[in-house]
Amino acid sequence: MRRLVSSLSALLLSASVALPAAAAEVNVYSARKDHLIKPVLDAFTAETGIKVNLLSAAEDQLLERLKSEGKDSPADLFVTTDAVHLHKARVAGVLQPISTPALTAAIPAQYRDPQGYWYGLSARARVIFYAKDRVKPSELSTYEDLADPKWKGRICVRSSSSAYNQSLLAGLIAVMGPDKAGQWAKGMVDNMARKPQGGDRDQISAVAAGQCDLAIANTYYFGGMQTSSKAEERDAAAKVGIFFPNQQGRGAHMNVSGAGLAASARNKAEAVRLLEYMAGPEAQRLFAEANNEFPVRSGAKLSPTVGAWGPFKAETINVAMLGENIAQAVRTFDRVGWR
Repeated sequence: MRRLVSSLSALLLSASVALPAAAAEVNVYSARKDHLIKPVLDAFTAETGIKVNLLSAAEDQLLERLKSEGKDSPADLFVTTDAVHLHKARVAGVLQPISTPALTAAIPAQYRDPQGYWYGLSARARVIFYAKDRVKPSELSTYEDLADPKWKGRICVRSSSSAYNQSLLAGLIAVMGPDKAGQWAKGMVDNMARKPQGGDRDQISAVAAGQCDLAIANTYYFGGMQTSSKAEERDAAAKVGIFFPNQQGRGAHMNVSGAGLAASARNKAEAVRLLEYMAGPEAQRLFAEANNEFPVRSGAKLSPTVGAWGPFKAETINVAMLGENIAQAVRTFDRVGWR
């Protein structure tokens, strides 16, 4: 009997040794467009052998899903498109802090959460676009100047419901204080050429069409129009110039797309490895080329389109402040009538 038990134990041991190890994987909840993030994830899998399971949806949908799933969520990494959404995820308790030498070395302090709850992976500037035939670059200077009555009836900008506009005003609250930022927002409303409507590309197209002389938009939308397969978008972009404000002062307003480690992460080591990969040289190049964004990693190569815009001074406040000021920004928009 003792021999039988020993034989069975040996058999079970050999069987367990022979079982194949579970394949390494990581589950990503992403609000980025698939064609922007898939090349990075595919390159990561090719290099590491780690399978990436991707779930794509809108930011608010993913956040609600993370909250409802709680500790049982399969998510390991949350990827989204704006510092405000990253801040909301942190406040909701669906992220956990992580810090590694690789992340700290690759990502500048102003593009990551101070406690490590999230990290910016690509950056964009929200700047001024002007009609080349009606506005001289020498007439432009700062964000603050856009509220001057000389621009009355000449500015196109999207709705205050846009996270990009909310982030811009949140940044102005951080650097100007709430009172002056509120005065700026009221001045912008007074100077609008039309009721806010459409997205960033629509504002740039409106300038090209003569509906307004100036617009505020994110840089990567302009880059997308310059390289578009649609002739009308390329033609519109050719009529419009790009201007980086506040170059004699604090620099142009910046925001990020980024990612944070899910509080529920079961594949934590793989998720951290993916996050470090996305901050690495190859992924930074892919982000830059796919969407005409600015790499957050110092020394990473710009896309030819972005590089043609020339160097500029970027604001250095921590983009985490955008999320911290977002509620006040929304209240300010409501108060001044920016719909």
